[in-house]
Amino acid sequence: MKNFSLSKNERIKLKRDFQKVYTKGKILYSSQKKIKVNYYLESSVNEGGIKAAFVVSKKAGNAVWRNRVKRLLREAYRTNKLLLKDLCISKNQLLLMIFSPNIINQKHNKKIKLDLILDDLIGLLDKMKSKVQDA
Repeated sequence: MKNFSLSKNERIKLKRDFQKVYTKGKILYSSQKKIKVNYYLESSVNEGGIKAAFVVSKKAGNAVWRNRVKRLLREAYRTNKLLLKDLCISKNQLLLMIFSPNIINQKHNKKIKLDLILDDLIGLLDKMKSKVQDA
């Protein structure tokens, strides 16, 4: 499998997985509180790895703006997931993550670019890495 791709196996799709993350999971915010991640760490599973989803509320903006935010979040995650993925595989843990914007909305950010999201997402992935190492 390619290192910088985001395959179907690496995405959260099932309703029970979303419910597991939202009910049993925890929340982390980026340093500037622009992005939040709900995560659930499952240990002692058959296959270790990570699964991610990207969610934007309808209150954040119109459909075109929301889809752009999701595309930018996916791109930032896809290019920076490698260290976290390797750690989860070596520790045999499954990490489920749902990324969503926290204070980013169309009213305050008409034109959104990757630079606005990238630093916060990298910081979140570093925090997630320390959580996986501690578990």
